[in-house]
Amino acid sequence: MITNASTRPPVVSEENWRTARLELLREEKKLLHLQDELAARRRQLPWIKIDKPYTFTGPAGRVTLADLFTGHSQLVIQHFMLGPGWEEGCKSCSFMMDHFNAAAVHLPARDVAFAAVSRAPIAEILPFKKRMGWNVNWVSSHDNDFNFDYHVSFTPEQMAEDQVYYNYGRREFPHEEAPGVSVFTRDAAGTIYHTYSTYGRGVEFIMGTYHILDLTPKGRDEVGLDYGMEWLRHHDRYEQSADAFATT
Repeated sequence: MITNASTRPPVVSEENWRTARLELLREEKKLLHLQDELAARRRQLPWIKIDKPYTFTGPAGRVTLADLFTGHSQLVIQHFMLGPGWEEGCKSCSFMMDHFNAAAVHLPARDVAFAAVSRAPIAEILPFKKRMGWNVNWVSSHDNDFNFDYHVSFTPEQMAEDQVYYNYGRREFPHEEAPGVSVFTRDAAGTIYHTYSTYGRGVEFIMGTYHILDLTPKGRDEVGLDYGMEWLRHHDRYEQSADAFATT
């Protein structure tokens, strides 16, 4: 409940509210047009040809990067923070996966495959995947350089330095694994290209829950937390009563 009247917006008539809403709507439309322009520019980024023969481990055995396309010409990969020996996956990456899991069924209709990649061995990935109830394609890069090449995993030597290379610059980072999303395409000859990667807050595009929270009076309500996503839990760890989602 919002009780602090000193920070609450004014209460106005329907007519005055509509005037304020139309002013904001004009700004929202400007942002939508800008997002369309940025999406077009993103599609025009140059490509990088992938020559390294990446081989991953999936539930059924060894798979190549080409196999992850599952017959499609485009591939979106979530770099999921689950390192060797971790008891469970990162809760923020899990939050992102909750959204990807729902979207993955629709992506093939637009010639897009989805896969998650983690550095943990597949034997450590599968129990966590089962616990969370996800049905996406998820493979291990434990035996290749994929995560290191895309700057989402860091060696002990790199972690010993003050900064690592992440999100296109040198910066401090608290973990040996980091989040990200990468996009690839494959031409008719089977050649694979890297077309896009985003890191840090750039991955928020998939987090629809955040976009819903941005519509509410309290917004994300993260001010005062030790870090922004401190409130977040794995979806099976929220302390909610069984009737919280009951229908009438």
